[in-house]
Amino acid sequence: MDLNYTEEEIAFRAEVRAFLKDKLPADLSAKVAAGEPLTKADMDLWHRLLNEQGYLAGPWPKKFGGGEWTAVQKHIFEEECAFAHAPRIVPFGVGMLAPVLMAFGSKEQQDYYLPRILSGEDWWCQGYSEPGAGSDLASLKTRAVREGDHYIVNGQKTWTTLGQFANKIFCLVRTSTEGKPQEGISFLLIDMDTPGIEVRPIILIDGVHEVNEVWFTDVKVPVKNLVGEENKGWTYAKYLLTHERTGIAGVGFAKAGLDGLKRIARAEMHHGRPLIEDPLFAARLARIEIELMAMETFNLRTVAGADAGHAPGPESSMLKVKGSILRQAINDLARRAVGPWAVPFVSENLEGNIYHPGPDYSARSANIYLNNRKISIYGGSNEVQRGIITKAILGL
Repeated sequence: MDLNYTEEEIAFRAEVRAFLKDKLPADLSAKVAAGEPLTKADMDLWHRLLNEQGYLAGPWPKKFGGGEWTAVQKHIFEEECAFAHAPRIVPFGVGMLAPVLMAFGSKEQQDYYLPRILSGEDWWCQGYSEPGAGSDLASLKTRAVREGDHYIVNGQKTWTTLGQFANKIFCLVRTSTEGKPQEGISFLLIDMDTPGIEVRPIILIDGVHEVNEVWFTDVKVPVKNLVGEENKGWTYAKYLLTHERTGIAGVGFAKAGLDGLKRIARAEMHHGRPLIEDPLFAARLARIEIELMAMETFNLRTVAGADAGHAPGPESSMLKVKGSILRQAINDLARRAVGPWAVPFVSENLEGNIYHPGPDYSARSANIYLNNRKISIYGGSNEVQRGIITKAILGL
């Protein structure tokens, strides 16, 4: 493949940079750069600014109101946003549910939900994982029993990211116990305001409320909220996860993180000289950069294949595994670089205040390290992805 960008792609990069320079609020960018938790208002603001520019639905097909970006354009956009320290687009509606609705939803579902996703009127969260069904998602036990024009849903979801802000949740539920476990799963759209739903916070090790438990007790869901066919939800879930895993590679975030790590290494002193001049540290940094360059090439090859009409297969799992490993390695080396300034359990930080005893570049380095340990788990753990790769490539 040709790794050189076309004139049109170079022009697109310039357009995105100009937008970020003019429209990304400086205070919001500073919060992202410092690794501070974002509020719902922060995320809503960025959602609105992107939608006004037409970037929120950039990758969507034009018939659904999108810009029909190529996969390379999407890569460029994500990379520029990462370097500008823009907030990550909340993916559950725009990048996860929307493609499923476009591929498998009814015309009525598409006409109703897609505009509300773009406007921000609906904030979606994902109801996949359960206490006994994380990486082994086919073991889920949340039941949906049909009674007339409704399903009655009972069960529990966990690790529901940003569920405390959501007014909608898309869920995998068990509608049959016949046959293989994957054959009895359905895909439901549920209003979070429905009686019988309870959201319980899970406070993470860095003191942040990011994920939740969601409990369902006799929750009535209209049958019209079923996506596609009953008991075919596993097909739709796999379709969604293939797109999610490619995004988890986070090449842009890794490159921005590496750039930040280099700044720390130039500022932090070790035996009277910048840390970047320490041979052992420099060797670790170089290894990460070389692996990141290789992953970026593979990512570009994958997205170029997508532009040519090839659906990502095991490549998405490869990118997910390598991307999460590299991002965690960058976080780990940044934490090591700032040394004692990275002590994580500063009470003022856990209480939500912006305070750190060390230099600015060391603020929240440990918090970011701890929070990003989850990258190798969500979207299908790396162990599961290695199994997928083995079966797909070796036929085992």
